[in-house]
Amino acid sequence: MPPSPSSAQDPVPAPRRPLRTERLLLRPVRGGDLPAVTRLWTDPDVRRHLGGPVTGPVIRIRQRRIVGAPGFHAVVRAEDGVLLGLVTVEDGGRDGETEVSYQFLPEHWGHGYAREAVGAAVVRALETAPSVVAVTQEANHRSRRLLESVGLEHAESFVEWDAHQVLYRRRAGRRNPCTEEL
Repeated sequence: MPPSPSSAQDPVPAPRRPLRTERLLLRPVRGGDLPAVTRLWTDPDVRRHLGGPVTGPVIRIRQRRIVGAPGFHAVVRAEDGVLLGLVTVEDGGRDGETEVSYQFLPEHWGHGYAREAVGAAVVRALETAPSVVAVTQEANHRSRRLLESVGLEHAESFVEWDAHQVLYRRRAGRRNPCTEEL
């Protein structure tokens, strides 16, 4: 008898399947990643537009929840396995749309890693989702440029958490600037 469409042969859901780019590997978070991930949550520069550093009790809760959790991708440099940051893909996030967010350690800023990782995550998400959204503070100009560079477009502005926010969106079927020559 042929296998049913929902058999064990189905591929692993997109948020759990590792994703490779030219220089990076996006994979589930492992226990050994927690020191670098904790730095992401506590670094004032990383958290400048994310509500500030996270405190001890919240860190412990997050540490227990993030290891192997669907949607959380450790971004590691393929050549040496160094953790550079996190990219999160949340199905059914903001208003039911797939939402992408990211954080990278400051020593890895300015090398194009975030653009490469976020661009790949957006393309992967659009394989199954009709659209992808991302939100950043209006004042976070670097993040806004990054989101625009991977094909997300300004969709709306609003105030949340006492700060001006910008929602970006990219719908499936739109051009992919990540695969075009720069």
